[in-house]
Amino acid sequence: MTALFALATSLLWGLADFGGGLLTRRTPALTVVVVSQIMAAAVLGVIVIATGGWSEAGAQLWYAVAAGVVGPVAMLCFYKALALGPMGVVSPLGSLGVAVPVSVGLIAGERPGLLQFAGVAVAVAGIVMAGGPQLRGAPVQRRAILLTLVAAFGFGAVMSLIAEASTTVTGLFLALFVQRVTNTVVGGGALYVSVRRGGRALPEEGASAVRAALPALAFVGLADVAANGTYSMAAHHGPVTVAAVLASLYPVVTALAARGFLGERLRGVQAAGAGLALVGTVLLATG
Repeated sequence: MTALFALATSLLWGLADFGGGLLTRRTPALTVVVVSQIMAAAVLGVIVIATGGWSEAGAQLWYAVAAGVVGPVAMLCFYKALALGPMGVVSPLGSLGVAVPVSVGLIAGERPGLLQFAGVAVAVAGIVMAGGPQLRGAPVQRRAILLTLVAAFGFGAVMSLIAEASTTVTGLFLALFVQRVTNTVVGGGALYVSVRRGGRALPEEGASAVRAALPALAFVGLADVAANGTYSMAAHHGPVTVAAVLASLYPVVTALAARGFLGERLRGVQAAGAGLALVGTVLLATG
């Protein structure tokens, strides 16, 4: 069950990243984050009311609040790093956030077998390579590397925090709702500051373009929510070290989605990374 839920997480995060990347080509990134999270929060609010999730309220929800604060900050750092580029360096470094939940699992006393340790090493190498690492070319700004590492730590921290925010299914719905409301507040604040400093909240086509993109924005927000949920279930059903690595295969999904929907050719290093990730997945699932 751990492998199944974790691989579902990778699929959902990968598709959400692909959809979000397409949307940010025309719409400001912060607007994409805020609108998608508002829509996700609205759906989750209905689910919480329908399932009686409010009865699960407790101190553990502070983990969800923390995840809701860290998530938008990490995303903003990642977008800024992508803007500084080169993407061939930023994207693979961003996937190193898997080290956070893996470290948490090891500190908590998890001791994967030899085959699983090999699977972790192979899968992480595949994840980094699937991002298409740029090994030569233009120099990388130190600020871009720093922002990417902050983002990676944030992404990994969100995985660890949301796994601690609930122990039941109804509690998970409530935790995800709280996380999304916090995401909206933090992201909305960042968007307000950006606009005050001269940034844009709407694409050049105006509000009509955002309205036209609402189905895609809803998909991105709900896919991200579902991914957090399946990861939490994966972490509770088995070793966090295994769940975290398998859930972090989303760069492979994003690269394959770009190949399938946009016709983008995979670089040799990306194809090799996808293959290594698959080998690592088999080792982790059978170890």
